[in-house]
Amino acid sequence: MDVRRVGVVGAGTMGQGIAEMLAACGLDVHLAEHSAERLTHAVAMIGLSLDKQIEKWALTEAEKRLILNRIHPENELEQLAGCELVIETVTEDLDVKRAVFAELDRICGPDVILASNTSTLSLTEIASAASRPERVIGMHFVYPVIKTDLVELVRGLKTSDETFERAKQFTEETIHKKGIMVFESPGFVTTRLICLFINEALHVLEEGVASAEDIDSAMRTGYSFQHGPLELADRFGLDFVLASLERMFREYGELKYRPSIVLKKMVRAGSLGVKSGTGFFKYDKDGDRL
Repeated sequence: MDVRRVGVVGAGTMGQGIAEMLAACGLDVHLAEHSAERLTHAVAMIGLSLDKQIEKWALTEAEKRLILNRIHPENELEQLAGCELVIETVTEDLDVKRAVFAELDRICGPDVILASNTSTLSLTEIASAASRPERVIGMHFVYPVIKTDLVELVRGLKTSDETFERAKQFTEETIHKKGIMVFESPGFVTTRLICLFINEALHVLEEGVASAEDIDSAMRTGYSFQHGPLELADRFGLDFVLASLERMFREYGELKYRPSIVLKKMVRAGSLGVKSGTGFFKYDKDGDRL
């Protein structure tokens, strides 16, 4: 699968990470977002991420310029017409995603793979908005995209073998990540397991067994986690974790997916984690722990 131009729809946290990773792999990336303000912010955040890598001697200034030059901000989906692959990363709302796929189906050629980064929604329902659902697949990247070498390749009911093989080839040969085949199920593998992990940590906090700092310290030190479960929830966004748990609770009907009360209270209070500057911990404007 000779892909040189990739479209990314949505300039949120995941869209930024995917665009940066693709550009670092030498691909031309067309990052589409209807809000000019969000698009400008996204490019600035990608630049900040690259600066942090420079500080750690993982990147040079020249490499940073090359990566940024490969990222083309777009305000219209029509600008993605020449892409060989398009990855959607908009909000986890089925109607919004279906509208995006219906538009991409109209704009893109018949051989273009349309991928969704959804973590909990039905690929079959998303793909039904396209006239060729067989070319729609899930490509669920795991946060942080740059550092995590895994992509869940999710097959909807009508995803063709050819689409899956092309997506797997792109994942493993072009962007050098491990692609695993997942059949449609709420939460797939990674979201289903990590949200349960976070939810259990919230129950431990709620019961007063240990403080948020000590819960995270225990998992970082005892099991070599990069982030503890509560900081991980902050970085995902507490609203995302809550929505994921609620969706899996509805789909599976099992009590283990019922969200912790403390998580609901945090979201109601607007303490969403890194995006709001405060969650279980406090963060500066660059997303670093205070």
